[in-house]
Amino acid sequence: MAAPSKRLERALISGALLLLLWLPLPIGSNRDWSMGLLVFLCCGLGAGWALNAWRRNRDMGPTLRAGLPMLGLLLLSQLWVLLQWLLGITVDTAATFQYLMLGVAYSLLFVLVVDLFRTRKRLSLLLAVLVVSGTFQAFFGAVMTLSGVEGLLVGSKTTYLGDATGTFINRNHLAGYLELTLAAGVGLLLALRDERPFRWINALEMLLGPKGRLRLALVLMTIALVMSHSRMGNTAFFTSLLLVGGLFLLSDKTHRLRNGLILASLVLIDLLIVSQYFGLDKLADRIANTQLSAVVVDGQTVQAANELRGTVYLEALPLAREQLLTGHGAGTFEVLFGKVASADIGLHFDHAHNDYLQFVIEYGLLGSLPLVLFVLLGLYHAQRAMWQGESTYRAGVGFGASVGIVALLIHSMADFNLQIPANAATYVVMCAIGVLANNHYRERRTRERS
Repeated sequence: MAAPSKRLERALISGALLLLLWLPLPIGSNRDWSMGLLVFLCCGLGAGWALNAWRRNRDMGPTLRAGLPMLGLLLLSQLWVLLQWLLGITVDTAATFQYLMLGVAYSLLFVLVVDLFRTRKRLSLLLAVLVVSGTFQAFFGAVMTLSGVEGLLVGSKTTYLGDATGTFINRNHLAGYLELTLAAGVGLLLALRDERPFRWINALEMLLGPKGRLRLALVLMTIALVMSHSRMGNTAFFTSLLLVGGLFLLSDKTHRLRNGLILASLVLIDLLIVSQYFGLDKLADRIANTQLSAVVVDGQTVQAANELRGTVYLEALPLAREQLLTGHGAGTFEVLFGKVASADIGLHFDHAHNDYLQFVIEYGLLGSLPLVLFVLLGLYHAQRAMWQGESTYRAGVGFGASVGIVALLIHSMADFNLQIPANAATYVVMCAIGVLANNHYRERRTRERS
């Protein structure tokens, strides 16, 4: 019975990793058919996981035990969406049911990641797969933009021409995805650093040795992030990197010089030197000329939509106040806002371009607060790991998870990454990595923390 269980677990691990690679490819899984496939695959993997747990009859591991409160919060939010659907507390029952299915899929994915990737070797593999996925998105987006082909894997690209979007339609969603995969790569780089006394020859080895491939992947993802010309995406990632990086330097006095040089290289080499050749000036111009409360008419409808966001926020706020506690129903913003938008809003908005505002409008406080606590608990676990001076690996992974979680928290103030299934699912995985960073173990006969 043990051998079949091990084979099933290996199959589940492979399936989960392939799912993470697949999610961003079909336009961020932001189509009905790809959402349905996401739900089907997560349910299938979840059923396999439950069967394997029953067959092995093993005790709950430390990672799953630590993740149970977060799982409870996720399920609590889905329970509220179920009540919205059953009790008719929604203006669009079909959309609410779709969001319920997606929420269940995210919950199952969280369980799978927290339990299956409980060892250090598996956790490193998970981080590496996220880096591979982000590197592919960066390479694909950069090549499409530089070559002038401007295509997508699924369908043709008609908007954001001249901006890197990867396999997403919206440049901001590529930026959001890269924030998470960059964070995974930075965390892996810091986790695998050695603990020898610092010497300059070691820094050269990091750039030219085996870790050089990881650094090259980080450079490529940074180039694509800049080429996306996403103002909030770039601001969110580098702000998060600097904020969490400052705490990280305070947490590890022994290796402060080494860690400082690694973080400085990420900012100076990637952003200020390499990215100068890939559109940093255009990004700087977009940030300097931002006018959130006014419509800028320059012949491009998409740019006008970006500048209308401030007006959308103001006109959507009354919707939040109307049903502050219960919300109008998950997934209903498009229907709701279409009825109240003024003549000044000349474009169609299916999302609020502010995840916090949209969650309150749709889920109300009853459904939104458990999600907020879920993210904060993931950040708490990541920070606990980051401040563990006795384990370089745990501290590095905790740092990466913290950067990813904080970056998307910042980015969500001006975009809707958490409404895109690929980014929402990867964000749930990043929160799970926060749990794993602090509670994983080496794959030994005795599960001793190290």
